[in-house]
Amino acid sequence: MSEDSGNEAATGEQPVFALERVYVRDISFEAPNAPEVFTWQGQPQVNVELGTEGRWVTDDGHAESVLTVTVRSTLEEATVFIAEVQQAGLFRVSGFSQEQVEQIMGVNCPTILFPYAREAIANLVGRGGFQQLLLDPVNFQAIFEQSREQAEEGAPH
Repeated sequence: MSEDSGNEAATGEQPVFALERVYVRDISFEAPNAPEVFTWQGQPQVNVELGTEGRWVTDDGHAESVLTVTVRSTLEEATVFIAEVQQAGLFRVSGFSQEQVEQIMGVNCPTILFPYAREAIANLVGRGGFQQLLLDPVNFQAIFEQSREQAEEGAPH
């Protein structure tokens, strides 16, 4: 059994998926219309955008996954606040096929990171002087499958 085969799934090695560290890669909050925004009347609209990315950090199975959550709150055309967090994790991933790794990086890692990002957004918005914002749970499996379907539809046949 070669330690260097490149296809660890074929070597009989036990698959490993472990979270080694959770950290904030980047975080920001803006309330460009404060303090006037606190006197405005009306119900602001809230838009949440999610993004994920992953990359190999080392050749021995360390991968970084970054979940970006951006929340924009507007009232009519004016910005109430913008909160963004890049919540990241260092994971140990080895012994899986390429397809399994894509699933792990696209579903499992963001699912683990989301509660941390949710808490960071809630804290940012609250510290900004606004009512705490609790983001709804996210089904990363559905998002992953949808992005795969879109990629397959866009691929040349």
